[in-house]
Amino acid sequence: MAQLLSQTEISENLKDLSNWTLTGNTITIKRTFANFIAAIDFVNRLVEPAEAAGHHPDLEISYNKVTITLTTHDAGGLTKKDFDLAKNLDQLG
Repeated sequence: MAQLLSQTEISENLKDLSNWTLTGNTITIKRTFANFIAAIDFVNRLVEPAEAAGHHPDLEISYNKVTITLTTHDAGGLTKKDFDLAKNLDQLG
């Protein structure tokens, strides 16, 4: 099982991310797209990096908005896996 990060480690890792916010034991980003098709296209591009990492985000889709929430459920909070995947997802544009 992945090891939980300390509050200091979480704060340090958040500095390397753009527009992600800490809420309890999760990190979240909200992305807005031109329309529903663009939002779904983005979600489809999330599949490969999530599968490669063996770590899957919680997703919420509302027309042209996608909310991505990361936490390591089996560890009960944030781990390195969450921040590694967030960095990969940030590169998707």
